[in-house]
Amino acid sequence: MGRARRSVISMQRPSPLETKAHLCGTSSPRLSYAGTHPRDGGWLRCFPVLHRCSRGLSLLWIFAAVTLSGCAGGVLDPQGPVGAGNRTILLNSLAVMLVIVIPTLVALLAFAWIYRASNRRARYDPEFTYSGRIELIVWSIPTLTILFLGGLIYYGSYHLDPRKPIDSSRPPLEIQVVALDWKWLFLYPDQGVGTVNQLVIPTGMPVRFRLTSASVMNTFFVPQLGSMVYAMNGMQTEVNLQADREGEYFGLSAHFSGDGFSDMNFRVRAVSADAFASWASSLHGGGGVLNASAYRQLARQSINAPASSFGHVQPGLFDAVVHQTLPPGPGPAGTAAGEPQVSPKAEPKAGAPPMAHQHDEGG
Repeated sequence: MGRARRSVISMQRPSPLETKAHLCGTSSPRLSYAGTHPRDGGWLRCFPVLHRCSRGLSLLWIFAAVTLSGCAGGVLDPQGPVGAGNRTILLNSLAVMLVIVIPTLVALLAFAWIYRASNRRARYDPEFTYSGRIELIVWSIPTLTILFLGGLIYYGSYHLDPRKPIDSSRPPLEIQVVALDWKWLFLYPDQGVGTVNQLVIPTGMPVRFRLTSASVMNTFFVPQLGSMVYAMNGMQTEVNLQADREGEYFGLSAHFSGDGFSDMNFRVRAVSADAFASWASSLHGGGGVLNASAYRQLARQSINAPASSFGHVQPGLFDAVVHQTLPPGPGPAGTAAGEPQVSPKAEPKAGAPPMAHQHDEGG
């Protein structure tokens, strides 16, 4: 009698598979069957619910398309030969990985379909332990992936070496770059001028950047032009870039360097050769003088510094920064105690001489 009562109670209580069937939105009685065979598991019956998600997946694709449209202005929208090479490497690497990912996803769906609970013809071998063919496939796929990606890395390391000059019939323009807290100083030794937080370059002409830092380690990066290169205190690095089309591009620091890191950006203007020559000539009559004394004032920490220019730059200033003849800045750690003379939030002292000619955004 007690056994019969327990059977009645068991029949009234819904099984876990019946609960699963209810959650999956189907009332198939076979879902409540749980045999000893692994393929009899009812959880595979939940796959029809994916059909109900088709509308949501369509919306997801639309959202992804709208989101990726914002890639304009980044590494996928190159404006020079180095940037185009970087994009090619990214797309080739993506293609190599998709060769692995897409068959894996297809195989996943195929296995789920072949070994579904209702397919009684699917082979079931619980005693399986080893297959040489499966081992060959499992190990050959990652090996080939490493070989292909290694080839891409070799190509990028050799052909897109930052120090490698860009092939051109025109001689390169040299620009010296100093990373300060928290602004960028650009020096044009051939023109004898300098700028802060604004970079003007001629189109179609290779530009050789020599970089250093007057404070902590930083990175120089113009996504649409190409490679990101570190700038380090007491050292000199180099990168060769070129802009093929006129326009304005975004440059930034891509390495955290303290309080003002988020505002350590600069504007890159690519103009024609004649416009560049006129711009450089115009600075001689309107900019300030950048010598060792003015540089020490400029090296003081400041956040969101406005764009400015210097009409005359002392020769050898960049080399003095590299060799630390001009002492480096204190860096963020040196101001942890809030020293007022170098605090980024401190107001300039009254009567301090202006160091540069300020430009508004439209200048």
